[in-house]
Amino acid sequence: MSAPWYRVPGGTLPAIAGSVWLAAGGNVARIGALAWRGLGRTGVGYPLLALAVFGLFGAMFLRLTGKHLRRIRGYGASRQPLWRFFDRKGYVIMAAMMGGGLGLRYAGLVPEPFVAVFYTGLGCALALAGAAFWGAFFRGRRETS
Repeated sequence: MSAPWYRVPGGTLPAIAGSVWLAAGGNVARIGALAWRGLGRTGVGYPLLALAVFGLFGAMFLRLTGKHLRRIRGYGASRQPLWRFFDRKGYVIMAAMMGGGLGLRYAGLVPEPFVAVFYTGLGCALALAGAAFWGAFFRGRRETS
């Protein structure tokens, strides 16, 4: 009997995670870039702050990537539900971050310069984590062939 359609080989979970993180990062960075357009000339202060946000979140997300990859590798080659690239805590944190960000932006509680700086740095850090997942996927494929 074959596994249900939503089960994938455990080795493909890093590619799914990489796609989700890249898509999320690209969208968040896009929102940040759109906010930059409304700022006009800003000097170097805002770009340096965006780099600082990227550095802080990039380091945090790369640690999370390693944690998730260790958990995923623990599944071995067995088929897993495609949503198991995250654990329950990861989904809760993601929902809280998305809900909080949307709520704050739509309520008008954060100024446009904050959106530009924070979202650009955060989005690029998310995309970096997505690229790290994809790198792990390709390394895993190379090791098994």
